[in-house]
Parts: sequence; C-alpha cells; structure tokens
Amino acid sequence: MPQLIAAPGSMTVDWEDRVNPDRLRAYRLGRAKAALAASDLGAVLVFDHNNIRYLTSTHIGEWARDKMTRYALLTRGGEPYIWDFGSAAKHHRLNCPWLLPNNIRAGMIGLRGAVAPEVGLAGAAAREIKQILIAEGVADMPVGVDILEPTLQAALAEAGIVVRDGQQTMLDARQQKSRDEQTLLNTACAMVDGVYQMISEELKPGIRENELVAKATKMLYDLGSDDVEAMNAVSGERCSPHPHVFSDRIIRPGDQAYFDIIQSFAGYRTCYYRTFAVGKATDSQRDAYKRARGWIDAAIELMKPGVTTDQVARVWPKATEFGFDSEMECFGLQFGHGVGLGLHERPIISRLNSLEHPVELLEGMVIALETYCPASDGFSAARIEEEVVVTADGPQVITHFPSDELFVANAY
Repeated sequence: MPQLIAAPGSMTVDWEDRVNPDRLRAYRLGRAKAALAASDLGAVLVFDHNNIRYLTSTHIGEWARDKMTRYALLTRGGEPYIWDFGSAAKHHRLNCPWLLPNNIRAGMIGLRGAVAPEVGLAGAAAREIKQILIAEGVADMPVGVDILEPTLQAALAEAGIVVRDGQQTMLDARQQKSRDEQTLLNTACAMVDGVYQMISEELKPGIRENELVAKATKMLYDLGSDDVEAMNAVSGERCSPHPHVFSDRIIRPGDQAYFDIIQSFAGYRTCYYRTFAVGKATDSQRDAYKRARGWIDAAIELMKPGVTTDQVARVWPKATEFGFDSEMECFGLQFGHGVGLGLHERPIISRLNSLEHPVELLEGMVIALETYCPASDGFSAARIEEEVVVTADGPQVITHFPSDELFVANAY
C-alpha cells in the first residue's frame, strides 16, 4: 500500500510523529550543499526570500519579501551566513541554534535605493562577502546569485567577485520535497479545502468577489496561514479571458465563478483553483468544465517518476484550439509548476517551453496542474487546479475539495 501523506494539524504534540523541524532544516541544507557541490560555483549568495528560508530557516515576515534587505551566503563546504534587518540578527542568535552565532549578522544594502548608493552600504557588503570567500577558500571561484540590484552588482565586480546564475542551483536543490515538506504542503491544502467549503456556502447572488476574498483571507489566517499571498475571484462575464485578479463585481444568479487561493503554511504554498456555478448551471458551462477536467485528468495520470514534461504538455490543447493566437498569450492556463516555499518552482510544464526542453519528473516533486476552458457562451469559463505529489507508487492528489463535476453552489 502506498504511504498516505498526512495533514496532521499545526500543533506540536508528543503523541504523533508530525513535521520534525530539525529533520526539515537538515534536509534542506543538505540538498543545497549537494547542489552547490555539483555546480561550478564556490558559493551561492541569495536575496530571494524563499532561498534565504531554505538555507537558513529564518523568517521575519512577509513585509520583507520585496525589500531586498536580507541576504544569505553558503560557501562550498561551509555553513550558512545570514545578514538580517537590524535587531532580527540578535533575535536569530538567541533563537536559531542551528546557525553559527558568528554567521548571523546585521546587514542591509540600501532598501532598494532608498539609502543613497554614495553611503557605501553595497561596497561594504561586497568587501565583507569577499573576506568570507577568502577565509573559506573559494575566492577564486564564481559566486552564484539569484536576484541582484545594480549597485551591489557593481560593488561585487569591484571587489573582484565573479557573478554567475545561482538561482538554477537553488532550484535544483528545492525541486524534490522531503516527507516533512510534503506534509506541510498537504496541511496547507487542507486549510484551503475548508475555505472552499465556506465559499460554496457563501457564494450567492448579492455578495461581491472582494467580500469572498476578505472572508477567505480571514479564515486562512484563523487556520494558521503565515501569508495569504493572493486570491483570484473571477465571475460572470469576467471569466473569459482570465483577468488574474479579483474585483468588486456583484455575484449574480447563474454565474460561473472560479477562485485561486495562494497562501502558505510554515512557508509552504498552495496554488489551488476551483470553479462553481451559482444556483444553476448551463449546458455550455458544464461542457467547458468537462473539457477542463479531462485535460487535467490526463495530466495527473502522467505524474510518475521518469515521465518527461513534454509528454504532459502534449495532452493539453494548443493555444489556437481554445481561442488564443500563441502559446505565450495563453501561458499559465494549461500549465504545471512545482510548488514549495515558492509558488513557481521546477518543473514548469507548458506547451511554450516543455515540448523542446523537456524535464524528467522525479519522485518527491510536488506539482500544481491547472487547466482552463472557455465556454461556448463567450464569457463563462472553467478553471481547475490539483496539487499532485509524484511518488514511486504513482500520483497522489492532495487538493481534496470536490472537483470531478462542476459544483453548483446553493442550487435552486
């Protein structure tokens, strides 16, 4: 029998084997060290919020995600360094015993230019990094960087540091999820299962899309979410083409409505679409849903180790077969993507990139598969997404709210 992935809840208990934080931290750092050792880099320098968390298991809130304030360094054969915002460094020294105290430092390169470059923060950071590279014996090797501000790029060059693409190395590390990561992802999905039950009950004429987003956001935080990143709520004539954003539109009888809930539990994200009809459904809406369901079922069947992503992409329709001029214009509609600490991890599956550049599916990947089908009425559409764990025993779906057929909410 295949082992079922658990969703045990968010509490720490002594009477069940749940997520083990020490095991999680060791797995992630081990994967990163192995990916770095397999590359031609001497170190990775990361500013991406997800990469920092993967290397250091530190987090100071979602407000820091777009500030380019925090950064971390891992050298070949070394232990991670973290430069954090002001007093957060002192907090880490008190509360993060898995990090070396001397490797936890206050640091900042300018708050995306708000501190003028002539102050010299970027130059000081580059020189400090260079001294660490020398001390750890990798100063003659390139440094992989994930995202980079121009001022720091210039400062690194001035310090004699050769910069290469480090995002690929980090994505290599992050693509296969451990038991603990799978459990966190499944728990995040369980939270959204419950939110969709609430939405199905609240989805009535007179409520607005933004009101549903507000109710769902509150419920997710009540359940323990640490970040409700985004939510699509799309209804009626807004369904086709997909606008990728909610509005203040009032729900009306007979609408088709779809939602995408992007949130995280302990850093691990969901990307989870469901489609509803409000009160009643038309033949056109049901037909669109059946087609979208067929495409996603064909993709789920292929979620096995050794299958390549071009095989998956080929079961989805071409852009011109559902109303678009090019694969770029419909990118993200018939789509698959790894999900973990980041919303879009490896592999990325679509007809745009996968047919000519296939990637092999590996055991432990967790992949969100999403399909879209416009209805023949010219404005309705169906959107479905399932998160799937690739296991040795085949695909295991961890998104459980009913989706085999078009769900009619509050039928009359």
